[in-house]
Amino acid sequence: MSHKAEYLPDRGTSISSILQGGYNHPLAREWQSEKQLTKSMFIFPLFVSDQPDEEEVIPSLPNIKRFGLNRLVPYVRGLVDKGLRAVILFGVPLAEGSKDPEGTNADDPNGPVIQSIKILKKEFPDLYIMCDVCLCEYTSHGHCGVLDEDGSLNQKLSVRRLAAVAVNYAKAGANCVAPSDMVDGRIKEMKLGLIEAGLAHKCLLMSYSAKFSGGLYGPFRDAACSSPGQGDRKSYQLPPTASGLARRALARDMEEGADAIIVKPSTFYLDIISDAAKLCKDYPVCAYHVSGEYAMLHAAAEKGVVDLKQIAFESHQGFLRAGARLIISYFTPEFLEWLD
Repeated sequence: MSHKAEYLPDRGTSISSILQGGYNHPLAREWQSEKQLTKSMFIFPLFVSDQPDEEEVIPSLPNIKRFGLNRLVPYVRGLVDKGLRAVILFGVPLAEGSKDPEGTNADDPNGPVIQSIKILKKEFPDLYIMCDVCLCEYTSHGHCGVLDEDGSLNQKLSVRRLAAVAVNYAKAGANCVAPSDMVDGRIKEMKLGLIEAGLAHKCLLMSYSAKFSGGLYGPFRDAACSSPGQGDRKSYQLPPTASGLARRALARDMEEGADAIIVKPSTFYLDIISDAAKLCKDYPVCAYHVSGEYAMLHAAAEKGVVDLKQIAFESHQGFLRAGARLIISYFTPEFLEWLD
């Protein structure tokens, strides 16, 4: 009886071309992942207003609300119970007359950010509290610093003011300050301010080093009430085509004392995340999945174009593949459940 082999390979086929046996099982597919999403990677943005009992739905940001101080703790407790490890705070002054040209209310001891820090530290001692540092929510003109008479940013006054805000957040107990203003020189001034205050060893300085101007911030500005009153931010946020400028900004901020860096937005800037992972290889790199990116995925899911959970995983796994270690994401509440 002849024993003919059931499978005779094409001898012209390269053995190295046969890959599918390495991922034909769900567990084997996990083994092919160089990095896995974990709950500790996620940082959740919280919008806190000066209206104590506010719980306002943001129509352009599905499932996201703006909270007053009296409503904040019960909401955050539900997320902490699911494994939330970190938040980033954005203050939203809504009271009449609460905005002025210098953004005075940004570090008001009775304002939403400093009060939120104290409340959250008391209720959730292990929660990592980051504070976005910018003036756009607090200035009457809606720009990220102090303006000259011609409407341009005054670098010296802006840096001084932003550094003061960062130090005051650190004094209130923030674990991390994250300047998003993109004004030249603010990282050095903030680091020196933290050193002089005796807080540099207690507060991480995470710079939005590569933050690009563009069309993906609309829902955030609805939530934070931070649209510029006139003009735009193209003169201080990076041009979308400027990868070289991004690399220079990353190098500068490391030199000035940043402890970690953020790339913002994320989905359309994976090459910048990859550049940052190489250039800042000894630093945590954070991808910010911004409001417009989040809203677009929801819109596509509502139209039946994508499955929301699947596309959220695909996008966030892309950030890890590009080199990010951390992710600021509005999908954090969902991932706290999905990753169980």
